[in-house]
Amino acid sequence: MQSFVQFIFCICVIIEINFVASLKNIMTEEQLIDGLHKLGTIDNARAEQVFKYIVGKYQSVIFNTCIGIVHEHDDAKDISQEVFVQLYKSAADFRGDSKISTWLYRIAVNKSLNFIRNNKKHKAVMSFERSSSADDTRQLQIKDQKSVNPQIIQEQQEHKQALKIAIDSLPENQKTAFVLKNFDDNSYKEITEIMEMSLSSVESLIHRAKKNLQKSLKYYYENNIL
Repeated sequence: MQSFVQFIFCICVIIEINFVASLKNIMTEEQLIDGLHKLGTIDNARAEQVFKYIVGKYQSVIFNTCIGIVHEHDDAKDISQEVFVQLYKSAADFRGDSKISTWLYRIAVNKSLNFIRNNKKHKAVMSFERSSSADDTRQLQIKDQKSVNPQIIQEQQEHKQALKIAIDSLPENQKTAFVLKNFDDNSYKEITEIMEMSLSSVESLIHRAKKNLQKSLKYYYENNIL
């Protein structure tokens, strides 16, 4: 009898291993949604594996979105965790009208913006290195600070601070669109789905955000604010 129980246990382990391994292969959006809908049901064990797979797949980009808006590492980490808690609790209500990633981005953006509204000391800013183009970033990175003139370092820090202030002054929608485009490199189509806006509206928001940033930076430097 004991050997039979051990045999059954081994079979169950093999099935579970094969199922987890299958998650690492290509899973369709429908399969992931189906797994989420089974959380809390008789198939909860496998549904939990699907949930863990989704967390592993998206936690990095969701964190990037949160830190792009709230700027503080610990706050962004807490918010990104809240995003997946909400996903877990609301999984049964997800109808699949949009992709799971789009849903997660929406939750992340809303939670981050709410955090800022409720915590005035936290401003929606981005680091200069992440918000600039890759080429501009590489040009401004300091590989050996000891060999760089302190005045150059100070000027770069002032430029970074000016950009942070400029981004923080953007209207909420412009800021959100700018972060989604420049922080996670989302396509315009993806941003339209996340923000639930037309393509022309998103393009206009990002265009106006760039124009406003240019005006703000010009004002800061001309008036020697920093």
